[in-house]
Amino acid sequence: MYKGLRVAVVVPAYNEADNLPQTLATIPAYVDHVLVVDDGSADRTSTVAAEHSRPGVEVLRHLRNQGVGAAVATGYRRALVLDSDVAVVMAGDGQMDPADLPTLLQPILEGQADYVKGNRFANREVWRTMPRLRLIGNIALSLLTRLTAGYPQLFDSQCGFTAATKKALGAIDLDGLFPRYGYPNDLLARLWVGGARVQDVPVRTIYGTAWRSGISLRTAIYPVLFVVLRALPWRLWARRRRREERVVGRCTSE
Repeated sequence: MYKGLRVAVVVPAYNEADNLPQTLATIPAYVDHVLVVDDGSADRTSTVAAEHSRPGVEVLRHLRNQGVGAAVATGYRRALVLDSDVAVVMAGDGQMDPADLPTLLQPILEGQADYVKGNRFANREVWRTMPRLRLIGNIALSLLTRLTAGYPQLFDSQCGFTAATKKALGAIDLDGLFPRYGYPNDLLARLWVGGARVQDVPVRTIYGTAWRSGISLRTAIYPVLFVVLRALPWRLWARRRRREERVVGRCTSE
């Protein structure tokens, strides 16, 4: 528990047997539940996670690969069942610095935010360490997301290092969350419809010497662009529908 908050960390993992031991070992002891979601891995991801000595580790497994968004949604559902106050997402590849966890949790502790996301671009180091093509892609998608998702003050939309309150998760349809790389953009639009307060905080990204990105035009950029561009009409339609449902509900009760 962190200063009165019951914290669950969701670790989406796909073929991360080599990286998981280090990732799990560095998660702080104050985290109550570590929910490793094996998204249909072909390696020993589930076994490595289950055999890890860290207390509180639970393995959730998809029999087939469904995508990182689907894995995060599975972890969120389990965190809600466990009555966690906050669900943090940390990738299984060890790129997210556990030392930044208090930074993510602080706005929630202070009652200032329902959802807090990392902003790697607030740290000057990222301009030197992030691969150039990925840097350009992230900036472009972040600018588009600012225009379409409803939170113009935010940046680094693709950063998956986030903390969501029980209230925020309860206000969105997790079953409808985009299942693959575009899930952060889709989630922001859903949070806007749910009236969630969202805040950026600076975080650091760790790139190991053997790190290789699995992102390509076919598997990530095109799907994310689709999600980003549909966000504006979808969230306006969803907000209108929600308002109509409230009006119908009031009329029925009267």
